[in-house]
Formats: sequence, structure tokens, C-alpha cells
Amino acid sequence: MNTDAFATYESNVRRYCLSFPTVFTKALGATIWDEAGKSHIDFIVGSGALNYGHNNPTIIAPAIEYLISENILLSLDMYTAAKRDFIEAFVKSILKPRGLSYKIQFPGPTGTNANEAALALARKYTGRSSVMAFTNSYHGMSLGSLAVSGSASTRELGGVARHDVIRVPYDGYANQGFDSASYIDCVLSDPGSGIERPAAIILEPIQAEGGMNTASAAWLTEIQRICRKHGVVLIVDDIQAGSGRTGEFFSFEFAKIEPDIVTLSKSLSGSGSPLSIVLIRPDLDIWKAGEHSGTFRGNNFAFVTAGAMCKMWSDVRFTAGVERTAVKLQAHLDRLIAKFPKCIEQKRGRGLMAGLKCRSSAVVSRVHDVAFENGLLIESSGPNRDVIKVLPPITITDAELDLGIAILDHALQEQDNV
Repeated sequence: MNTDAFATYESNVRRYCLSFPTVFTKALGATIWDEAGKSHIDFIVGSGALNYGHNNPTIIAPAIEYLISENILLSLDMYTAAKRDFIEAFVKSILKPRGLSYKIQFPGPTGTNANEAALALARKYTGRSSVMAFTNSYHGMSLGSLAVSGSASTRELGGVARHDVIRVPYDGYANQGFDSASYIDCVLSDPGSGIERPAAIILEPIQAEGGMNTASAAWLTEIQRICRKHGVVLIVDDIQAGSGRTGEFFSFEFAKIEPDIVTLSKSLSGSGSPLSIVLIRPDLDIWKAGEHSGTFRGNNFAFVTAGAMCKMWSDVRFTAGVERTAVKLQAHLDRLIAKFPKCIEQKRGRGLMAGLKCRSSAVVSRVHDVAFENGLLIESSGPNRDVIKVLPPITITDAELDLGIAILDHALQEQDNV
């Protein structure tokens, strides 16, 4: 295995390659191979950017045809056939079946671009500057997104002070008996609280990087009610938890809420090609032409693959398969919790966005290493890195899922015997 080029020339900031010291060359579905030919089941899938697996043929086939036909790849925000096809597919297959009506903004290729645009629009619409954000949240690596993220280690990046952020407890943060939604309503209703009404509340229905913390339907419903009561824009960051990850397309569907703004990226393209959008309640779309921009917001290759992904959600066989796989994964994890109480404290997440809260980060580190040695890729999350993220493709086969869980079982067994 030759890694000289990486060690010599790549920045010290690299991370995943240090956790998985091999050179990968090929991938299909939930399986990825290194250049020695060893296969690995992928429970990371690009940190949630490959929900539909590697090189999903339903998604990649139209993209290959598009590439070989001298079609437009970059178009800024000009009209193209690929962009039109994506918009029409997204509206027909995703928005209309859910009774949702949004304008679509293409802000740039990444999730943090979408969150920056959402925050800027909320501030423009309300005329207010502060934003309410939650403990253990993560919204991206640009300055505005970092400011509303929870981790002190990320907020300190860039060396620039970030103001106008009100940090409040997430659902269940202190304990299950503490109602943070009522607390928010109280301080926004009380002129003596010292907390001014914010432009927006931004939240993740599942905090992936924060430790797979999961908001309840009741809490999300109450936060929406509070936002409407106080004239605050509700932004749902569905960048990692959305695009099918929980088993439904949007991670907030189960709560039957309709956020004012929704941000999507990661698995939106279905292929790993960068694409993000901001879904905007129509009356909030007060942008002037060119007021918000981005060179790579016209990634037509991503439009093609995203359009193919959207159409999959119109196939009842596909959606039934995703639901079945989610049930199977949850049953697997329940069995692991019962089998390894010395290692695992609790299950977190929902559907196919799952996590195992372990007794310590040391347990997670050892499980990670043993799993990798035996052909499984997993990663940790949470402020103490003590949660194993379990993110298989939502299209994973039964054989791949069973194999991945068997390897995880073996890794946990070794720690249980320590």
C-alpha cells in the first residue's frame, strides 16, 4: 500500500484516511474495495452523502448518458433542461405527495452554503439579527454556520468572533423531564428575560454529529407553534437527516410540521456529486435578483442524478423496501443492546439513521478498529465521541446488512470480554 503522496503532500487536517489506513479503489452499493482487493461494508456512506449507496445504477445510468452527449455541466443559475427536469421531478415526487409548497433556491454546492443562505434570508425577512440555535448542533464549516453550531471546538475556528446567537437546550438535553420548548416560549414571552426575539430558530430533527440526539414529534410541533406565535422563522437543517435517511424523505415528516425554510444537501444528488437547495415558504422569498449567489450552483450533473433519485420515491416497491430495511436495522440494534449491556448504554436515532451510545469513547475507538480490520467502516459522533453512527445505505441488501451487523457484533464481543 503506497500512501507516500498523501503523507508527503496532503495537509495535516486530513482525518478519515487516518482512521482507515488503506487506499480505496472501487465501490458498489454498500460495499467498497481497497487496492489490495479487500472488501468493506460501508456504514459511513460519505457521512450520509451516499444514502442510495455507491454507484446506484438507477441514478448513475442517466448521468452517464448525459455525460457522453455534450450536455451542459456548469450553468450558474441559467435555465437548462437538466435543471428543469430536476425541479419538475422534485415537485412531483417529493413535494406534492407530502402536501408541501416551497420555492427552490440553488445557493451553492454544499450544505453550509444552504444554511448560510437560509440564515441570511431569515435575517433579511425579519429585520432582526439574532438566531436561536441548540446545544450539540452542527450546521457546517463556514463562519455563519459555525456560529450556530454547538461545539466550542468548531465555533473557535477562523479566529473571528461570532455574535447574535442565542444557544438553548435541545429536546432532552438536560434530562427527559426538562421541557426546553416551554423554556423557549417563556423567555421569548417575557420582556424581562434579556433574550430578544430572534430572526430564526435553526434545528436538526436528528443531531447526527452531536451524538444522534433525536427530537420528538411533540417537541418539533411545539417549536413550530412557538415560532409562529412569536413571528420567528423556523429553519430545519435536513442536510444529513433528510433525503431518505430516516426512512421518510424528510426527517421531520413524522411530526407533521411544515418548516418555513428547509435546507438539503449531502444525499440530495444521490450520487455524491455536490448539490444543495433551500426550500423557502413562498411569501418568504423576498430575495432580489442576484442578491445571493454562488458559482457552482448550476451543477447539471448533480441535477440529473438528483432527478433520478427523486423519481425512485414514486415507486411504492422502493419505499416499501426502505421501510422494511429500517425495521430490520432497528431489530438488529435492539439485539446488540440486549447482548452487550457492558458496552452499550442506549440506542439513538430513528429509522436508518441510527446510533449506539457506548459506555466510553475508548469502547467506540476499539470497536472501530476491530470492525475495520474485519471489513466494516463505522465512525463516531457526539461531543465525547462515544456514539457509534450506523448509517448503511437505505438501499442496502439484506446480505450486506447482515454481514455488517455480524462484524459489528464481533467487534462488540471483543470489547465485552475486556
